[in-house]
Amino acid sequence: MWLMNISAISRVSTVTSTLPHQAKTPSSFSSRKSRSFNCKRSSAPQFYKSHFVTCSALGDENSPLGLDVPFPRDYSELIEQAKEAAVLAFKDEKPLMEIEFPTAGLESVPGDGEGGIEMTGSMQMIREFCDCFITSEKVTRTRIFFPEAKEVEFARKSIFEGASFKLDYLTKPSFFEDFGFVEKVKMSDRVKPQDETFVVAYPYFNVNEILVVEELYKEAVEKQSRKMIIFNGELDRIRSGYYPPFFYPKLGALTKTFLPKVETIYYIHNFKGRNGGTLFRCYPGPWKVLRQLNGKYVCLHQQKTMPSLKEVALDILTSTQSFKSLL
Repeated sequence: MWLMNISAISRVSTVTSTLPHQAKTPSSFSSRKSRSFNCKRSSAPQFYKSHFVTCSALGDENSPLGLDVPFPRDYSELIEQAKEAAVLAFKDEKPLMEIEFPTAGLESVPGDGEGGIEMTGSMQMIREFCDCFITSEKVTRTRIFFPEAKEVEFARKSIFEGASFKLDYLTKPSFFEDFGFVEKVKMSDRVKPQDETFVVAYPYFNVNEILVVEELYKEAVEKQSRKMIIFNGELDRIRSGYYPPFFYPKLGALTKTFLPKVETIYYIHNFKGRNGGTLFRCYPGPWKVLRQLNGKYVCLHQQKTMPSLKEVALDILTSTQSFKSLL
């Protein structure tokens, strides 16, 4: 058994007690369920041309400037863009991928929504993404890993009811759950020979979950033909040193052993305040720092590699040179 964060106790009970059936998503998702979700299964990506007009101020000398930034107008466009990015990443044989975006609104930041509701929002988006991205003949070869066994039960009775995807879990609550303990699940026992794609759902509430994800990658993906997508795993917590390496040495080691292997194929991170903005990427395009100006998104900076959140907040977004050149 592994010791977990004491704050990680009874995650699913919070979700189920807060959200009744057919109302398990934030208002931004509820409004989408009443209309047709037009998602095409296609291997030929056609990126949206967003109504947000963009221009570039700064960027790498090797990055093309002046390109339209396909920032999504709503979550339907976001799912379509993420799907198209995944199609291209799979074609490029990327084995380990990340999709990360806020679920409480396209302009929201971490903490804007209640934790349980945000995770249920992610579950809804994963269902819609998989319905778009996974072809019918691949559905039964796709295994979706939720953080714990109770959440799998919750998914089967709600958002994934009637779906043919294989639903599984990373950790299993133990008899001592109320004291912060969970049972380690041997990942090699969870994988089946016919599995081709793993989708890992928001493995961030318990610090052990991402460690299990690394184990799953090493045992069932690395040096094999399988692919893995980590969906809203909040990997930025580890990248930014949120968990002190002294107290969490295994998590700290992931910055050298695991995270460098992750290809972030779709990403939105918002910054609030006077110098607010958005860090955005849609594979295989560059990383772009955006800001709204007169109702339009403008690109302040772009580069090939992912900048740190600290660099974006303290350097790029505070640069008056980049912003004034757009006025």
